[in-house]
Amino acid sequence: MSKFTLDEEDLQIEVKDAISAKKFDDASHGLSHCMKAVDFIIERPDRYLFIEFKDPQNPASAAQRQGNFQRNFLRGKLDQDLQYKYRDSYLYEWAEGRADKPIDYLVLIALNGLTAAHLLTRTEDLKRKLPVQKSTSSPWVRPFVRSCAVFNLASWNSKLPDLPVTRLSAKGRKR
Repeated sequence: MSKFTLDEEDLQIEVKDAISAKKFDDASHGLSHCMKAVDFIIERPDRYLFIEFKDPQNPASAAQRQGNFQRNFLRGKLDQDLQYKYRDSYLYEWAEGRADKPIDYLVLIALNGLTAAHLLTRTEDLKRKLPVQKSTSSPWVRPFVRSCAVFNLASWNSKLPDLPVTRLSAKGRKR
């Protein structure tokens, strides 16, 4: 088991006790022209983590972008993008012969103004769109995604202490 550090613009995640961890939303998979991708894929002994970061509070972002992003997020206008990022990443990993363990989809929205109620609403809507729970009438032998959750930076670091996320500019490192 290894420790990894991955960056996405102004955010950095420290991954402990993983078999592998990779930045996935880049040109390395070769299908960015036709498939969306989650930012990171982490393999642990018992599961995969598909992780997506959205950072409207990145100091490089304009203040107006933050307000527009929050309005669109709260209205569910980003749900489809998050849904397709998961689905396309799953399809890619399945076609590569991976996706052979349960997958948890974790979404970080680094926006301080989000409440627990906002995060719960977006989580529940995303669960329905993926779908998280296998229907009892479905012929599927395994779930498409085991779980998903939407966090802000504070809730992420509180609930996922083994995957701490920090802001690089707060560490004095500019991107």
